[in-house]
Amino acid sequence: MYGIQRFLPVVAFSAVVLGMSPHAQAQIYSWRDANGSLVLSDRTTSSAAATYRVAHATSVRVTRPPSSGYLGNYEPLIIRHAAANNLRPDLVRAVIQVESGFNPRAVSAKGAMGLMQLMPDTASELGVGNPFNPAENIKGGTVYLRRLLDKFNNNEELALAAYNAGPEAVDRYGQRVPPYRETLNYVREVKKQTAVSSSSSRRIIYKTVQIVDGRRVTTYTDTKPSSGRYEIVDTRR
Repeated sequence: MYGIQRFLPVVAFSAVVLGMSPHAQAQIYSWRDANGSLVLSDRTTSSAAATYRVAHATSVRVTRPPSSGYLGNYEPLIIRHAAANNLRPDLVRAVIQVESGFNPRAVSAKGAMGLMQLMPDTASELGVGNPFNPAENIKGGTVYLRRLLDKFNNNEELALAAYNAGPEAVDRYGQRVPPYRETLNYVREVKKQTAVSSSSSRRIIYKTVQIVDGRRVTTYTDTKPSSGRYEIVDTRR
């Protein structure tokens, strides 16, 4: 009985966080994550779902951001880093919405952190010292998203699938969206936020040959040379 009495206030408090009245006839689902924290949700979901800390209840997490929603707090950062990485701001916004619900303190059951849910190894590789700092997180996340778009020929659908499941998984399935429920749902949710291209575009690479110290030096670039002779290389992958 003591355990039940202690649990009920947490459920009532978390119901408010989830946007429901504590007295509403709504089903509350609960489970333990990999760290042993109690997760409460108004819907059934997988153990890989992003969860968020509940204030004043350090061992309880919920599946909906406790904040009131996106109020444009991060718009200057989104615009700046989207432009720096030749990304559509709408796509960056959609990824943040689906990844974290614009909660900069979000942590998933797998350990992904911050607005764009960077895994620790990815954050380290991208030079993100503090994944919970919005500026660092969005900078790192947009750089990573740009890398994936470059790898998959600007196919946004495949880049999003790789963002969720990893580029190796997309390659493993012949550069198609892996048939994982989580990944399929992820891509579907992003598409609800913005139009997503599923076609690949050909990148034009220019090949130039110069004689340096009596030796032929071949250079490849995606920037058209302003002078001299060059050859166009077909790089469709």
